[in-house]
Amino acid sequence: MHFYRIALLGSPLEPLTYSHDAPLEKGDVVGATLSGRAMEGTVVEAVDRPAFETLGITAVASGCYAEHQMRTAAFMAEYYGCSLGEALNLFVPYASRNITENLSGEEPHCAVTITLSPKQEEALAFIRKHSVSLLFGDTGAGKSEIYMKRMDEVLALGKRCLLLLPEISLTPQMEKRFRNHFGESVVLWHSKMTPKQKKEALAKIDNGSARIVAGPRSALFLPIPDLGLIVVDEEHDESYKSSSRPRYNARDMAVYIAKELSIPVVLGSATPSLSSYAKFPAFRLRGGYFGSQRRFVFEPSIEALSPAIDAAVRENYRAGHQGIVFIPTRANFKYLVCGTCGYRVECPFCTVGMSLHKNARALKCHYCGYTEVIPSVCPKCQSGSLETSRLGTAEAVEHFEALEEGLRVAQFDRDKITTQNKLVKTLKAFNNREIDLLVGTQMLSKGHDYHDIALAVVMGIDNLLAQADYRARERALSLLIQIAGRSGRKGEATVYVQSLNEHFFRRYLDDYEVFLQEELRMREGRYPPTKKLARLLYADKNALKAKTQMEKALGVLEGIKTVEVIGHGASAIEKIGNKYRFQILLRSDKSTELIRALRYVKSPLCEIDMDPVEFT
Repeated sequence: MHFYRIALLGSPLEPLTYSHDAPLEKGDVVGATLSGRAMEGTVVEAVDRPAFETLGITAVASGCYAEHQMRTAAFMAEYYGCSLGEALNLFVPYASRNITENLSGEEPHCAVTITLSPKQEEALAFIRKHSVSLLFGDTGAGKSEIYMKRMDEVLALGKRCLLLLPEISLTPQMEKRFRNHFGESVVLWHSKMTPKQKKEALAKIDNGSARIVAGPRSALFLPIPDLGLIVVDEEHDESYKSSSRPRYNARDMAVYIAKELSIPVVLGSATPSLSSYAKFPAFRLRGGYFGSQRRFVFEPSIEALSPAIDAAVRENYRAGHQGIVFIPTRANFKYLVCGTCGYRVECPFCTVGMSLHKNARALKCHYCGYTEVIPSVCPKCQSGSLETSRLGTAEAVEHFEALEEGLRVAQFDRDKITTQNKLVKTLKAFNNREIDLLVGTQMLSKGHDYHDIALAVVMGIDNLLAQADYRARERALSLLIQIAGRSGRKGEATVYVQSLNEHFFRRYLDDYEVFLQEELRMREGRYPPTKKLARLLYADKNALKAKTQMEKALGVLEGIKTVEVIGHGASAIEKIGNKYRFQILLRSDKSTELIRALRYVKSPLCEIDMDPVEFT
């Protein structure tokens, strides 16, 4: 009989010991039971016969995890404070142990030849020289063409390439662009694919016909044995950071995996994150490929549809151009507030106001999904003077549809774009000029390239700037520049911004690098990238239990000299999904000191968030 430590996939438990009557290898995928429930796991190591009785392994699958996958998962477990089983559950195992290069002999079909400008050639030469490089290119400067040229070189060496995108919303256009050049050797991977589609994609990766693999962060964990290059597009985007355990950052893990495999990684963005700008060698690619000219107009106003915005939308439509309107809030309105007592109608399971959806005739919680009928009177004082607050995308769509006869308006947010098919359909309709005005949330900033957007309206940007977050300035400015970058691809464009902070935004609109340099000096010695942060989140249906666990950990942490407690208490949103939340925010010079300190306070109620990007 043989004995093995098995990491159960998705389980928060440490590896458990099981027995088997045949020898197994590290990384083998097996079946096992835990408390009578069938689970999958992987062999971590062989061990001596234990002093206790063990359960037997129930099955041995053909798949296995490669050594580099096991090492990466072990790093993630330590760094992000999760179990090995939770980390391994992110990875797709290889089909067999025969992990050898298996590229088909057929060269990729390149229907469209790419010709780079002298400046783009300089950028290409720069990224060739560095194992990790940041392509800091203005919107429309031709970053995608540089990616593809570099991929051509890697493919010529018999290797394959991985293109990471911040989320699915980028893939339709990027897929078309890459298929035009690389043909059918491009394979997509994302969470909206059906099991059959995923199986077909994995088969193409396994048989070597897939040369370019593209997708959001989950694509990073695919079994690509002959990977030769990783490109992380829009590397600044917070979609790369997982909001659930393990709370990893796919951009950072791409750099780690590239180092493990001794292959280069290219990070690209028009508004790179300050951490990447400070950490990696960067090439500044200035100017727009389309020679765009943008005029910024600031309206010193709070977030509201104004006569000036109406006039701009009407004039743009009558001139035969398309436009986009950014609003940070979904639904019709973000809040329903009593005009008599000031009560804000909140979710019974979360300490947040519920959003008003007219079409559904309901209030919805955007955190836990709870829905209820729109009340006719205030639940607190029974007054009938309920008022709406904070305009949402759905309300703006109704407003603009009534503004001008013939104006075709579409909503572009997570309420409407619920499937990949709807995304493709909406973007295609906009590209075919069947839509005149696209009204949406941050999805508008995600790199969609259309050439006749002559007007971009940005509302609510001050709400982002005012958040209690050390990255608020970076977030707000980056978002404004990204949205503005969707306009003016064909000629002149107007970017209409509602803000009481014109002085701040105007200062950096023409040179984001100046902002990065100043922000780096401002954060020195206080915040990342010169300091490391960790957030400990305690959650339980019993508020006292969660708070007690937090206070217990606090007592331990305050005695560790290498870490600093810079905040603790109830979370900004104290309750989500009927669980009360308390948090501790830690700071240190080194991540190793944080990891060491966190070992002393691990708890089933505690979720560790290393390098947090969300605080509110």
